[in-house]
Amino acid sequence: MRDPSPSEACHLTTLRLAFFTTFLCLAAGSCAQVLPGQGDAKAADRRPNILFAIADDWGWPHASAYGDAVVQTKTFDRIARNGVLFHHAYISSPSCTPSRGAILTGQYHWRLKTGANLYGPFLDEFATYVEILERAGYLSGCSGKAWGPGRPQTRGRKLTGKKFKNFGEFMESRSGDQPFVYWLGSYDPHRPYNRHSGAKSGMDLSKVHMFGHYPDHEMIRGDVADYYLEVQRFDRVVGNALRALEKSGELKNTLVVITGDHGMPFPRCKSNLYDAGTRVPLAVMWGAKVRPARTSQAFVSLTDLAPTFLQAAGVEIPEDMTGRSLLGLLAGKDDGADRDHVVFGKERHVPSQEAPDLGGYPGRGIRTGQYLYIRNFEPERWPNGTPDFQKAVKPGYWYADTDNGPTKTYIIDNRDKDAAHRRAYDLCFAKRPAEELYDVVKDPDQLVNLAGDSALGEIKAGLWQRLESKLRESGDPRVVGGGEKFDRFPYSGGGPRHPSWGKRRGKK
Repeated sequence: MRDPSPSEACHLTTLRLAFFTTFLCLAAGSCAQVLPGQGDAKAADRRPNILFAIADDWGWPHASAYGDAVVQTKTFDRIARNGVLFHHAYISSPSCTPSRGAILTGQYHWRLKTGANLYGPFLDEFATYVEILERAGYLSGCSGKAWGPGRPQTRGRKLTGKKFKNFGEFMESRSGDQPFVYWLGSYDPHRPYNRHSGAKSGMDLSKVHMFGHYPDHEMIRGDVADYYLEVQRFDRVVGNALRALEKSGELKNTLVVITGDHGMPFPRCKSNLYDAGTRVPLAVMWGAKVRPARTSQAFVSLTDLAPTFLQAAGVEIPEDMTGRSLLGLLAGKDDGADRDHVVFGKERHVPSQEAPDLGGYPGRGIRTGQYLYIRNFEPERWPNGTPDFQKAVKPGYWYADTDNGPTKTYIIDNRDKDAAHRRAYDLCFAKRPAEELYDVVKDPDQLVNLAGDSALGEIKAGLWQRLESKLRESGDPRVVGGGEKFDRFPYSGGGPRHPSWGKRRGKK
């Protein structure tokens, strides 16, 4: 069979797009029905633009729409008011590179080979939703932090489109009505922070949200406030993008998503499988198609976004995507009843064990409405890196799966102060058993491990069975075999070192 000519290929692509757009409209029941004030017939018939805004290290519940009394996220709240606010959104991995790779490919990170680790190369065999949409006629662009840290296998490959200074510059460069897909990234609220910047901005430290695994101390409250200030800065950047959309007349025909790549860069958050590490803010609006002021309690994964974008654009969803389109939920045609759990996991974040072990702290988890179950595959390792930086496999690395900062230093320095501080240290840095089970209804901060409670034995076994089945179905090497390869993949990045390390090496 001969390959189609360029003109024939173009015609076939147009037919396919028309078919999938028709299918989408029939499924969502929204092509011919535009809600009052939500758009016009022209906007409803056009392929949508897609604006994806993602913060770096922004976790749940740090948005005013979720009831946080201090941080003010006016743009996030606006998107939630004009669309759908998700209360149970989770990432694939609480680490930047694998989380972003999973979002872009619509696949769990453990399927991405080297991309399952921080600084792991993005292999040529995996396509991103941006590249798929480009082939379907979309204009692409990005700014701020995109995929990474790391590099594509083929240097120069633009996984998220052409780089722009900001979204406004992109919109000014655009001509005609070609649909676009844009990745609006940010380096906020990643560390480091300007110390006391949150308090100096007027934030009331007494009202700062504190996870239960922290001692109640002003230093930690101030550190969280500094993080809040950068969350607000990201929120303003997205607000500027919405104004650019309004100015261009494209807001109603743009599917807007705002979220974070994992939990905040604090102990027992980022790089951990508890809610503080895996649960993220998520709000979605699409003026032409999505009714406003709705909330969803469905359990969703950010791997669901890629198939959502493709279906919204009328593009066929590749079979290798493990995520499920959210379009039914967004259109109000799906109540999410079958989305009663979500799974996630972690491979190597930073090589932070003791020499010669280059491994990470591999684990997988399943979260339901009542329980969180975690399986740690290598419990003899340090969950957040060795405390003995002199024995670290990478020179000077110190609890290196946790970013350096005032909260980390305070908890470590005061671990012997009293029982409360020792408990905080153990929760954040001590070794963990192979299984963890938390009743999130009674224990929302997931502080009391019930895995050893015989009364919950059947529940624990049932959760592992559901998790293992999902992992096996998706070809997870930690279950089907070959998981040790994740520990051997190269690492090209740095890591948190002990405060004295620079001085020991004669550096300032």
